[in-house]
Amino acid sequence: MYFYEIALLNSPLEPLTYCSTFDLKTGDEVNVQLRNRSLAGVVASQCVKPTFQTTEIESVIPNYFSRQQMRMAKFIADYYFCSFGEALNLFIPFSKQDMDYIIGNKSQVEDKSNITLSDKQDKALHFLQEHPVALLFGDTGSGKTEIYMKYFEEVLQQGKRVIFLMPEISLTPQMQIRLEEHFGDAVVMWHSKVSKLQKKKLLERIYSGSAKIIAGARSALFLPVDDLGLIIVDEEHDDSYKANARPRYNARDMAIYMGNLYKVPVVLGSATPSMNSFVKFPYFRLKGGHFLSKREFVFESCREEITSRVESAIVQTKTEGEQAMLFIPTRANFKYLICAACGHTHSCPYCSVGMSVHRKSNAIKCHYCNFSERIPSECTECGHAMLTSNRLGTAEAVHFFEENHPEIRVGQFDRDAVSTQNKLIKLLKAFNAKEIDLLIGTQMLSKGHDYHDVTLAVILGLDNQLNMSDYRAREKALSLLIQIAGRSGRKKQSKVLVQSYNEDFFELYIGNYERFLEDEKHFRKDLYPPYKKLARIMFAHKYANKAEEAMQKMVEKLRQFKIVEIVGYGPSQIEKIANKYRFQILLRADKSTDLIQAIKSSQVELAEIDMDPVEFV
Repeated sequence: MYFYEIALLNSPLEPLTYCSTFDLKTGDEVNVQLRNRSLAGVVASQCVKPTFQTTEIESVIPNYFSRQQMRMAKFIADYYFCSFGEALNLFIPFSKQDMDYIIGNKSQVEDKSNITLSDKQDKALHFLQEHPVALLFGDTGSGKTEIYMKYFEEVLQQGKRVIFLMPEISLTPQMQIRLEEHFGDAVVMWHSKVSKLQKKKLLERIYSGSAKIIAGARSALFLPVDDLGLIIVDEEHDDSYKANARPRYNARDMAIYMGNLYKVPVVLGSATPSMNSFVKFPYFRLKGGHFLSKREFVFESCREEITSRVESAIVQTKTEGEQAMLFIPTRANFKYLICAACGHTHSCPYCSVGMSVHRKSNAIKCHYCNFSERIPSECTECGHAMLTSNRLGTAEAVHFFEENHPEIRVGQFDRDAVSTQNKLIKLLKAFNAKEIDLLIGTQMLSKGHDYHDVTLAVILGLDNQLNMSDYRAREKALSLLIQIAGRSGRKKQSKVLVQSYNEDFFELYIGNYERFLEDEKHFRKDLYPPYKKLARIMFAHKYANKAEEAMQKMVEKLRQFKIVEIVGYGPSQIEKIANKYRFQILLRADKSTDLIQAIKSSQVELAEIDMDPVEFV
C-alpha cells in the first residue's frame, strides 16, 4: 500500500493523507472521498504510513499536472496566501491520453512571412530578444502588434509555442482576425466569453500541439502548453491582470515568474507602462503614431456632464460625416439617486454604496452585490417625491442624444449592452461600417480596438479617477486619457475634448508619458511600489464587531514585527458589501519576504490577504 498527500482542487484545506495500491507520481489527478462526497485532487507528494487510519483513493484520472505547473502552484499558494488546492485549480492539467499524439506532432510552422518591420521596429525586436524580460514602451499606433507577430514567427520556426496575454476587453474579433490571417489555424483565443463546448474543442487543439499561438486573458497562462518559447503580456499596465478573489494573483507578475521557470523570454508591452515595469525592466522606447501632431487637445473646466460645447462638437462631427466617441466612467443612467429635499442617497440595503439608476429595466442596481429593486417614486427617508440623480452614466448619455438628436446613430459600449461575444462583434462591425456615428462607453472603449474614422474623442469624469485615494491615481488617470485619446486620429486629424479642472497636470504630460514616470518616481520613493512592497489584509463579517475584533487582534500581533510598517487600519472605504461589514489593514515593507513572514506569524481567522494590491476600497 502506498500513502499520498492529496491537495483537493479548489478547497481551502491543506493536503490530506490517502492510500492506494497504485504507484502514483507527484502531479497525478485522482478522485477521493471526503465526507461522503467525491472530490478531485492532485498527488502533492508520497509520504510514510501515518499513525491514523486512511481512506483509499477512489480512482485515478488520466490527467497530470507537470513539474512546472506544480512549482508555479506552490509559489502562488505561498506568495498569495491560498491553499495548494486553490492554486492548482487555476491550472488545466495535461492529458495522459494525448501524450503519444503530442510527441508525434511537434512540428515547425511553414515559413510564409510577409511581415516587414521598419528599421525602428527591427531594432525594438532585437532589443526584446536580448533580454529575458523586457518592456516595449510603444506609443499608440507605433506598431507594437507587428513586432509581436514577427517575434511569433521566429519562435514558431523553432518548433516552439507562444502565450499571448491581453486584458479581457482587448480580446476583440479584430485581433483574432489579424492573427488568423497570418497564422491561420495555429491560433486559439481563450477568454470568458468562450462557451464550455468551444473550450473543449480548443483544449483538444492545445493537447494535440496544433495550437501554436495561445492568445487569451489571464487564465490562458495556466493552460497545458509544452514547448513554450515566448510569453507576451500586452497592455501590461492593465489592472484586470490582478485577480480580485483568492488566489489574488497578478498574471503579469506570474508571467515573469513563469518565464524564469521555463527559461523563455517575456515581453511586456504598453503605450502607458506601469511604474513597476518601467523601473524594474530594460525598455525600448518606440515612438510613432504622431500622437500630438494628429490630435488637438481641448480642455473644458466643468463637472461630468454633456455641456453645450460637448453637444455641438458631436453634432458638428456628424455633420462632417465623421465618427465620435464619448467616454463616461459610469454605466447605467446615473450613479446615484438622491432626495432633493433631505439629501438622502438611496443606498443598497446590503452594501454601504449608492445604487445606480437603470431606466431601461426600471430598476436601481447595486454594482457590488447585484441587488436590484424598482426605481422608488419617493424618498424612503422623508417621503419627498422629488428624487434627483448625479454622476452621468452611459445609458443616460445614449438617451440624451437619441431624444435630442435622432439623426445621430448611437451605440452603447459597456458591460450592460455588450454582454456576449456576438454582441461585441455586431457592435464593432456596425461602427467600423459607419452604421454608428457616436459610440458611448466606459473603459471598454480604450482597449484593443482600431477605429479608423474617429475624429472626435470626448472624455468625461477624468477628475473622479485623479482624485481617488489611491497612490496610483495620477498614473491611472493620465494612462486612461492617453489610451482613449489614442483611439482617435488613427488616419485623420482629430480633436480630443477633455472635461477636467486639472488641465495643467494633463497638458504637462499628454505627449510625454516617459517624463511623467520619471517625475512620479520622486513621489513614490521610500513610500510606495516599486520601491516598497504593500499588503492589504481584509476582514469581513455580518457582525461589525466580529470583523473589527479580528482586525485589532492581528494589528497587535503585527506590532511585534519592526521590519513591517502598519500604514493604517480601520473600516474599509466601502464599509459594507453583500451584508458584511469590512475592515482592513495596510502594511508596507522593503521586501515581500518580510511581509510574508510577519503575516504568516500574525494571521488570524477572517483575515484575507491581498499581496501587491491594486484596489483599496
